[in-house]
Amino acid sequence: MKAANLNKQNIILIGFMGVGKGTIARELAKRTKLFAIDTDDLIESLEKRKIKEIFAQEGEEYFRTLEEKTAKWLQKSVQRTIISTGGGFFKVTNLHKIGTVVYLESSFEAILARINSHPNAEQKRLKRPLLQDIEAAKQLHQTRSSQYALKADITIDVANKTPQQIVASIKKAIKKRS
Repeated sequence: MKAANLNKQNIILIGFMGVGKGTIARELAKRTKLFAIDTDDLIESLEKRKIKEIFAQEGEEYFRTLEEKTAKWLQKSVQRTIISTGGGFFKVTNLHKIGTVVYLESSFEAILARINSHPNAEQKRLKRPLLQDIEAAKQLHQTRSSQYALKADITIDVANKTPQQIVASIKKAIKKRS
């Protein structure tokens, strides 16, 4: 990728929880000269506790302030990096100042199937506080889908695609934008 292709050369992966943002970030890092980081991992490191604990002890509003703090740090300090985000990170106020926003789009059913087919499926579900109530999560997915699309510079349909196919689509779309 050419330096002029991307704002700060960061690629920000947004999408619903469980869509595969972390998996795609790692695969994309393998196929580019970029690093990969995860906003939830950064927050857990900052707080020295798991996301689930932060939600349980402090609530969602507190967690969202941690996302804003993380977003400011990313904007100021991070370049040439693939950033996988938590499902609600797209709401941070400076998202487009951090880099190019790529929405990984998928149906709710496909996301559940992806999570349930994982060898550690139960752990994957438990790790996501907002996925504990499936009906509420489905409603949240429906609400957020259009919001993700509005925030995205690039939208990639990930349904029935391998990580390699998704990465190829991302690279092609970014090259097209240059």
